[in-house]
Amino acid sequence: MLDLKWVLENVPEARRRLARRGFELDAENLARLNDERKALQKRAEDLRAARNRASEDVARAKKEGRDAAEVIAAMKKVGDDIASLEERIRVLEARLGADLLNIPNLPQDAVPEGGAAEDNVEVRRIGEPPRFAFRPEPHWEIGRRLGLFDFDRAAKIAGARFAVSLAEGARLERALINFMLDIHTRESGFTEVLPPFIANEDSLIGTGNLPKFAEDLFKIEGFKWYLIPTAEVPLTNYFRDEILEEASLPRRFAAYTPCFRSEAGSYGKDIRGLIRQHQFNKVEIMVFSLPEKSFDELERMTASAEEVLRRLELPYRVVELCAGDLGFASAKTYDLEVWMPERGGYVEISSCSNCTDFQSRRANIRFRRGPKARPEYAHTLNGSGVAVGRTVAALLECGQQKDGTVRIPAALRPYMDGLEKIGS
Repeated sequence: MLDLKWVLENVPEARRRLARRGFELDAENLARLNDERKALQKRAEDLRAARNRASEDVARAKKEGRDAAEVIAAMKKVGDDIASLEERIRVLEARLGADLLNIPNLPQDAVPEGGAAEDNVEVRRIGEPPRFAFRPEPHWEIGRRLGLFDFDRAAKIAGARFAVSLAEGARLERALINFMLDIHTRESGFTEVLPPFIANEDSLIGTGNLPKFAEDLFKIEGFKWYLIPTAEVPLTNYFRDEILEEASLPRRFAAYTPCFRSEAGSYGKDIRGLIRQHQFNKVEIMVFSLPEKSFDELERMTASAEEVLRRLELPYRVVELCAGDLGFASAKTYDLEVWMPERGGYVEISSCSNCTDFQSRRANIRFRRGPKARPEYAHTLNGSGVAVGRTVAALLECGQQKDGTVRIPAALRPYMDGLEKIGS
């Protein structure tokens, strides 16, 4: 969340930056709630001081043998008044906290102007889209023909937007997960983590998924637990409510997890194939950084995600999101978009974001520059390294051959026991 003190002291600047992403800041309401809270806190502090003085009077009266009943009765009334004020303060703080939790992060000033995906800026383009001397098939048709997927039986088991991967399809997903983790851990210095696939409410509040995006989550009935929408949630909360030492930063993590999303509001979009599923596999990369180094870490993280696509020989491009297309918690984001022949265009396969101190304020993740230094909020960054199902789709579509087989990129073959192609 944003720093309330900074917002109230810099209202024009906060309004300007939030307006870039289409958010209208109600600073007057924040100021009113904050002023009312401070006034009640002052009254409560005055009453506590009066109660302390009365306690001294009672002790003195008893010592001198005087009747203290009247003072004791007055103290009880003061105690009741304090309890009432504390409850009012609690209610105000809850309202103020709820308002702050629904305000998005401030976009970095250098982020491009714009209100939607059409305004995103292409940064670079790597590789040439394949050209075919035959009619290329979409990945779901290739998968059915080669026995890699079974969408019909998945629908019987769970419902729409699920897939069963079979034989070389399942093997391909497993190979990709190991391939991605090896790049991020062995070459880019990320520490591999296998986190819980379930998270509690505090964890989802910490990343910004709750309360604003509750409808996108799968909640476990009867528990205050949710299936994770991405490994960003458990990874970010690994250091929740902790103070780290400056020398320990950056901390870089990589994790494979299944991800679960309701895809609320996306009905009718990408209903075929692997592009938009309720359950999918993903390798996530995440960084805890010093504030002054976080934008350098964003470039490093993005490069690690790009390396996956380079070695898989997949044509892709990098776009910088405009202010109006940023995710709720992000101050700056690069999307990696892979070429999909069926669409004749690019599809997002990774988002790499610097959330600055937005998540760390929500999750209370701090660091200290020295033994006597005041703790500061760390910066958090996260990115897909990358989405496995979409990678499978891109490999099938870009690697399809005239004889009906699918070429496996050279870098992936060691993870497939040397297999060069899928299909007879």
